[in-house]
Amino acid sequence: MSPQSVLVVDDEPNIVLSLEFLMKQAGFDVRVARDGDSALEAVRQQPPQVILLDVMLPRRDGYEVCQTIRANPEWRDVRILMLTAKGRQIEREKGLAMGADDYITKPFSTREVVERVRAYMPQGET
Repeated sequence: MSPQSVLVVDDEPNIVLSLEFLMKQAGFDVRVARDGDSALEAVRQQPPQVILLDVMLPRRDGYEVCQTIRANPEWRDVRILMLTAKGRQIEREKGLAMGADDYITKPFSTREVVERVRAYMPQGET
């Protein structure tokens, strides 16, 4: 059985480091992508169960990445949690409209992120 996997997609090194650490501490298999193109490449290579996806990314933004993932039926089980400093309702609605499963605004509580990721992991897999 493969461990529960999380793909962290963010271009801010501090956030990547803290999320990577948190997810590993919680027992998840973690991979990192620092822009939209490499995020899609990582999903192509091995789809994770959950993606923590920043909205503001180089090359392709999080909305575009989310939309591309949702357009591929093979990836329909991938859960997408958008991360953004933009907490305004319009951005939240846009992310959800593009197919995101949930929305987490920065700065975020580390406990909240781990709980949300756990909630979206398929049950019965460890």
